[in-house]
Amino acid sequence: MQILDGLAVSAHIKEQIKSEVATIKSKGGKTPHLAAILVGNNPASEAYVGSKVRTCSELGFGSTLLRFDSDMSEADLLAEVQKLNEDKDIDGILVQLPLPKHISENAVINAIHPDKDVDGFHPISQGKMLLGQDTFLPATPYGILLMLEYYGIDISGKHCVVIGRSNIVGSPMSVLLARNAHPGNATVTLTHSRTKDLKAMTLQADVIVAAIGKPKFLTSDMVKDGAIIIDVGINRIDDATRKSGSRLVGDVDFDAVAPKCSYITPVPKGVGPMTICGLMKNTLKASQIAR
Repeated sequence: MQILDGLAVSAHIKEQIKSEVATIKSKGGKTPHLAAILVGNNPASEAYVGSKVRTCSELGFGSTLLRFDSDMSEADLLAEVQKLNEDKDIDGILVQLPLPKHISENAVINAIHPDKDVDGFHPISQGKMLLGQDTFLPATPYGILLMLEYYGIDISGKHCVVIGRSNIVGSPMSVLLARNAHPGNATVTLTHSRTKDLKAMTLQADVIVAAIGKPKFLTSDMVKDGAIIIDVGINRIDDATRKSGSRLVGDVDFDAVAPKCSYITPVPKGVGPMTICGLMKNTLKASQIAR
């Protein structure tokens, strides 16, 4: 069993990006600039955005963080997005999700200009992805592909089961694993909370991507020997042994499942760092688009 170390892979990719940005700057090219919008004070969102802003600084990117109160209106948020669309210095726009319930996430995602959609959530980005055209890939699935590529894991012809059908991870992941590319060319089954006899499907899987948002959902009796496990879940559970009183776990029962696997991602320090890599690679790409 080999641990797929997201921290090590992300460090390697970030060094590549940092070097490329330095070269661009030395030739008088444009410095990539990411703008992040944070509405409200959700602690998890604060942590995610803070990590993204710090990574921008580490790589030599410019960054702008716009904070707004949770009672901000949808119209006002859309107006702020439009300002960023029109700002030629801004290459990528990130609106941290989730948003307050009175604001439509779809309306905000759709308002971001496709050329600045570095999260890869816009319908145009997702449509191009589905057709196999060049576009911004959703950051988490993109990061997973980068990890598979780094470790030289060939999934061609393998049976991949994706658990979870969100537009952010599950659905795009199923498309990317099946595409005629590397990594890709897998046979993919997309499952979700209504899937009947899920265990029968996961026991057939050479690769399982768990993205259902339920702590320790995937248990050892659902996994065949030698499977490759990608755990996208980030769940906080109570733990009296920790000073904080809680700890993070994935959607996979790691301790029980890991001994059966050929490869597995840990939580934390697995997919999470790779998501930021996907975002940063998209931002670098956006900065090279002539507008």
